Amino acid sequence: MPARAVPSECLVPLPALCAVLLAALCHAIWNVGAKRAADSRHFVWLYSAASLVLWAPAVAWVLAHEHASLGGPQYLALGATAVLHLLYSLALQAGYRAADLSIVYPVARGTGPLLSFVGATLLFGERPGWLALAGLSLILAGIVLIANLHRAVRRTALPGLMWGALTGLCIAAYTLNDGWAVKALAVSPFLIDFSGNLFRVCVLSRSALADRSELALEWRNYRRPVMTVAVLGPLGYLLVLFALRSAPISHVAPARELATLVGTWFGARLLGEQAAAQRVAGALCIVAGVISLALSG
Repeated sequence: MPARAVPSECLVPLPALCAVLLAALCHAIWNVGAKRAADSRHFVWLYSAASLVLWAPAVAWVLAHEHASLGGPQYLALGATAVLHLLYSLALQAGYRAADLSIVYPVARGTGPLLSFVGATLLFGERPGWLALAGLSLILAGIVLIANLHRAVRRTALPGLMWGALTGLCIAAYTLNDGWAVKALAVSPFLIDFSGNLFRVCVLSRSALADRSELALEWRNYRRPVMTVAVLGPLGYLLVLFALRSAPISHVAPARELATLVGTWFGARLLGEQAAAQRVAGALCIVAGVISLALSG
């Protein structure tokens, strides 16, 4: 009996898969840098400004050669991604000031799919199957393990959980918006990332430039993390956006969750955070849960 063929729309093209996996590694690495600069007041402005300078030639080339037509929907998508990425960046840094990377990072990565699932169930009356319920249970179990909630509600973990959840909400929102922008509106991924950096610089410049002595001191102290985020942040997200052009959002998003494991491991090994084995186990649960939710769809 011949084997049944797998529909092509169920597969992620190999180049897209490789791009997403490389993006996950970039994402985990730059988040270690962001955690190391958690005490910097102007870190978001510094890496956003550095990204503008570094990536401006690529954006100029795109504008000169792609001849993309920008209308109302495109500008709406670019405005939305700018606001959502600003909120994401500020929430992430606030989380890293409040708690360990190995708490904030996996919670942020797992919250987006979790909220999408709950919202679809409550708002649209969807009936979750056993695979979706298993995915939900795994994500919740992962969060419990990461925050050590099975022993007691620790006050030190709660701020990390809250900021991680808010960051995850931003991730879910900008992933949907940016996926729509590159797939349906044909907006260049370079423009999407560049508009986010430009908006952050404009919004945060007043407070950053009013405190120039502190800004100069933070640049000297955190130059390496700033440049790490300025290079790998856009690179990782550009790889994801290019992957979205050839693969469904529902297939790309779970592949990105490899960053959850890598980031949690980095937090335990490189930053010396506590409860390493338990948090890695929690990250594994979150990754498995996100994949289960994706497969259930």
